[in-house]
Amino acid sequence: MRRTSRKKRSTLANRAIAASAALILGGGGLVAVNVHASAEEGPSGSPPTRTQNAGRQLSTIDCPEAVNGLPEVPDQARGEVDRELAAMDTQITDAYRQFADRKEQMVRDPGLAENAVLGPLRGKRAASLDRIGIAIGRVAERPQGLESLAGCSLRADDGQGRDQGEDQGEDQGRNAGQGQVPGGQDPGDQDPGQGEDPGRGLGGNGPEAADFVDIRSVQPSVDRPRKRRGASRGSFTTDCGRNENGKFNPDNVIVAPGVSNGAHHMHDYVGNQANDAFASDDDLADGATTCRNQGDRSTYYWPVLRLQNGQDEDDVDADGGGRDQNTGEIQTPSQVTLKFVGSPVGRVTAMPRFLRIITGDAKAFTNGDANANASWSCTGFEDRQLKDTYPICPEGSQVVRTFAFQNCWDGQNTDSANHRTHVAFAQDDGRCPSGFRAVPQLVQRIVYDVPPGPGFAVDSFPEQLHKPITDHGDFINVFDERLMRNMVRCINDGRRCR
Repeated sequence: MRRTSRKKRSTLANRAIAASAALILGGGGLVAVNVHASAEEGPSGSPPTRTQNAGRQLSTIDCPEAVNGLPEVPDQARGEVDRELAAMDTQITDAYRQFADRKEQMVRDPGLAENAVLGPLRGKRAASLDRIGIAIGRVAERPQGLESLAGCSLRADDGQGRDQGEDQGEDQGRNAGQGQVPGGQDPGDQDPGQGEDPGRGLGGNGPEAADFVDIRSVQPSVDRPRKRRGASRGSFTTDCGRNENGKFNPDNVIVAPGVSNGAHHMHDYVGNQANDAFASDDDLADGATTCRNQGDRSTYYWPVLRLQNGQDEDDVDADGGGRDQNTGEIQTPSQVTLKFVGSPVGRVTAMPRFLRIITGDAKAFTNGDANANASWSCTGFEDRQLKDTYPICPEGSQVVRTFAFQNCWDGQNTDSANHRTHVAFAQDDGRCPSGFRAVPQLVQRIVYDVPPGPGFAVDSFPEQLHKPITDHGDFINVFDERLMRNMVRCINDGRRCR
């Protein structure tokens, strides 16, 4: 028997609202429109010039990622800056909803996109960027040129997440044979869900049939890293369950502290049960945990995976759910493994308590794949890993998503303004970049028992169209000092500990 979804309980009930979800319109047509813009637009943030793109279809809104264009944000300004960045995410979400609701009109009148969606969005972003500049300017030199981050455009989804000629390498997980499944069956011929358009997914904003590939058509590609003498060969596994108790919310206390629905998609949580947008370090330290060893009060969270079978979930009218175009039944994983491993070239040192790490990029569809870091596969086929496509697993095989977190720390900070620069991945030779030290590397493996075929997707920001490349994971270290010392000793001694 296949595993059924776990309905959300009090966490979502408190967030649900009575209004109906704004559902994305499926279909759409071909229009003349500029379909890609980035931070390289002129400093004025003026609208891009329209060009003819016959045969393309408007799919989403593409805006520069503002946090990547900011200088180092002083601690005194970080709270206000984080709130404005979260507001900018909400602005894009709202604009995407307007775009989707009026897509048919925009097919007939491309100028409507500029007047009704892009212009107002640009104005709101410019105001938020100005407030960010003011907040930083109160305590440091005000950054210049932030207005260049205001511009947005509409773009088309060509099935690979990048305009022709502008591919940034998102096809690294593909190979030439992945478009067909054994026996000549096209993945798009399989049922994507009850009564849904096979090209647009549930609710009309993805995923598409082209986002799936039969794992049997993928060539093995995984190389095991070579470990040198002195490598820390041990591992430490913590058992924190599978979110059987159904803790979900659409917050992200790392990226948008103090902002409800800061993620605009639902997260699964295991470990610490105090995690929401308003949780402080003290709240996390005192929080209950689902981890078997009570010394691990860390929080582990990731976007939920939904079965797109036409069935409503409890959050159909709630933020992070139907109101943000995330629909379908949430699937409880059949297995969750949280393992910490060592360095291939030397010993590891303890993580600081409350270290925050984000791996992957929730906006990789529009940002490009520079920070994408999730892998998709199937049980029995895990020597074949996909980055920008979901796997279609054969009968008896289960879907696997894997995150290998950053394993180097700068030795000083538990977080950074963009939530990335305080940690790093080891270099190709296994060593940490200069100024960084090796810490235990968290590797998450999450398994789902879902029906074979393309009928599932992870939650995402609405404009990211549920693309697999947007998958990501979040971790806050709340191990007590004694258990962290035991973990480090176990890994450095080459033992396998639980």
